[in-house]
Amino acid sequence: MTEVTIERLGHQGDGIAAGPIFVPGTLPGEVVEGDIVEGRIAAPKIVKPSSERVAPPCRHAKSCGGCSLQHASDPFVEAWKRQVVETALAAQGIAAPIRGIHTSPPQSRRRATLSARRTKKGALVGFHARASDTIIEIPGCQLLQPELIAAIPALEALTVAGGSRKGEISFTVTQSSAGLDVVALGGKPTDVALRAELAQIAGKHGLARLTWEDELIAQRAAPVQSFGNAPVTPPPGAFLQATPDGESTLCSAVLEAVSGQKHVVDLFAGCGTFTLPVATKADVHAVEGEGDMLSALDKGWRHAIGLKTVTTETRDLFRRPLMSDEFRAYDAIIIDPPRAGAEAQSRELVASYVPVVAMVSCNPVTFARDAKILIDGGFALDWIDIVDQFRWSPHVELAVRFSRKVEVKRR
Repeated sequence: MTEVTIERLGHQGDGIAAGPIFVPGTLPGEVVEGDIVEGRIAAPKIVKPSSERVAPPCRHAKSCGGCSLQHASDPFVEAWKRQVVETALAAQGIAAPIRGIHTSPPQSRRRATLSARRTKKGALVGFHARASDTIIEIPGCQLLQPELIAAIPALEALTVAGGSRKGEISFTVTQSSAGLDVVALGGKPTDVALRAELAQIAGKHGLARLTWEDELIAQRAAPVQSFGNAPVTPPPGAFLQATPDGESTLCSAVLEAVSGQKHVVDLFAGCGTFTLPVATKADVHAVEGEGDMLSALDKGWRHAIGLKTVTTETRDLFRRPLMSDEFRAYDAIIIDPPRAGAEAQSRELVASYVPVVAMVSCNPVTFARDAKILIDGGFALDWIDIVDQFRWSPHVELAVRFSRKVEVKRR
């Protein structure tokens, strides 16, 4: 047994001692002991706990890999996430004008991916144990909306019907206004008998929609999400903000950032998370690489009341970013890229005439890289809002406003 002192937390939430030695479930300043295997203490004993250590609210905290920071107080986690953002920006020489941090409440995740495997007695459904293929059952989970936990019997039945004893099924489960939207990957290939059995299970458990791989098996009702006052039915498995609370906070920040602008382009628009709320005040052009997501957005716009003009364009923004001259018609840009960020697109934004950029990011490191491009190109970073909708995890999201320091006159 070796005794070590935790110096800091890494970006994945593990404690790090000199070496480095990675120790999950620990906090800075704690003294722990355990066996070091390949630079890691997998099962540490806490010799001297931190004053920020709390009793985890969920009984599965030690075994389940769904949360990694339940042993830390909320104020500590908020301060640490703020520091993660500040550190990423400081590495690019950028000060961080952070206005605050908003954390989604417990039991608010409306979307999760659960793992399932057939067993001799039935099926096992839950999250993986930390760094393991073992599936941990999660009754009483403090992360997910209760409706998602209530879906586990349905997922067990689907696993028994369509799962393999050797394989594992991945279920993406999303709460909608009509009930649960379920997408299953990794199950048996369908035939007439299996389709009928799966559809019967979906009906029995009242699922709004069931998709098996890329095949629609059953739809009792359209699994509608509301973006502003627009009803949108996303394609199966389409991206959705993790919590309604987090989505609302991000939308409020974006609306504030582009307030007063009349012509907006929304890049990486998805199904319209920001496009449709902003369309209450401005004309919006939505650009997204997935055509089926834009089709859902367009249909939602056409069924909404009181929105201004929304147009759409299917375009791979990594291969073909909008060029600087294509921004001439717009007063503001909304950009919400994946974790890889939008380096090429950011360079084109600098060369454009657009005075305002609202950026949403789920990766502080790539955000800092893109922010430096904008700042070096003449933009000022006005403010940052931190949004923590992945409670008890190391993930963090940002909503940010940039504006040009000197107005560029259009030619």
